Amino acid sequence: MNACLQTITDYGLRAIGIGKRLLPREDFTLCEQFTLIGSGMIWNVYFGVLALIAGFGFATLLALGKTSNNKVIRKQSEWFIFLFRGSPLFIQFFFGYFLFLKLKTVFPIFAPFTAAWLGALVVLFFNTSAYTAEIFYGALRSIPKGDIESADAYGLSGWSRFKRVIWPTMLRLAWPAYTNEAIFLFHATTLVFFSGFPAWQQRGDALYYASYFADKTFNPFIPYPILAGYFILLTLCVIGLFSTVNRRLNRHLPSNTRQRLRIRPNLIR
Repeated sequence: MNACLQTITDYGLRAIGIGKRLLPREDFTLCEQFTLIGSGMIWNVYFGVLALIAGFGFATLLALGKTSNNKVIRKQSEWFIFLFRGSPLFIQFFFGYFLFLKLKTVFPIFAPFTAAWLGALVVLFFNTSAYTAEIFYGALRSIPKGDIESADAYGLSGWSRFKRVIWPTMLRLAWPAYTNEAIFLFHATTLVFFSGFPAWQQRGDALYYASYFADKTFNPFIPYPILAGYFILLTLCVIGLFSTVNRRLNRHLPSNTRQRLRIRPNLIR
């Protein structure tokens, strides 16, 4: 027990540069594997949370842009969504990394973007914004005309109508599908350190450390199930949080008509 507590102290925050610098080389214990893979989950949570928060607002703008009567705005939104939904996320990471490398040589201000903590986050932000925008766009098209007509009857127009009627209804309709997008985004964060963005000083995510142990021990049947267990727990947390929001959004509806969350994870991005 004392040895495991010491391992947690040494490696619990190693993924963000706190603790021992050198990774264990031999005689790997279960505690070391649980601790280091759990340490790497910090990065997965970091990428997922920040990309979701930033992407939520941008996706709303893209969805509104796609429904705009202005042809220029509508086409720009449509092509942005098509570009990031039509290409694999893994390829987007590669293009993003080499694009930032090229920009760095001309504009030194782009140097931080070649690091995973910022460059990969930007790619995930654009990717989830495109997927979420398509979900929100579908929800906007599904808003009952009666709701909008009722808002007009009450004298609501412009921003007031959007804030009080359109936006809440859009969220209520889109939330189950958006929950699936959030879950898959967290799963997609495992691609970061296996794409173009290198892990600096072996400070990788959960999959990075799981692969390290699998390569060293030639036994993938311990680190990868540990990794899967961590992501199952993370998924349960996301489902719990989003279910709470879903109940809040549908609190005004009768219990027998409330839309329940149905988790349908994507198989590939």
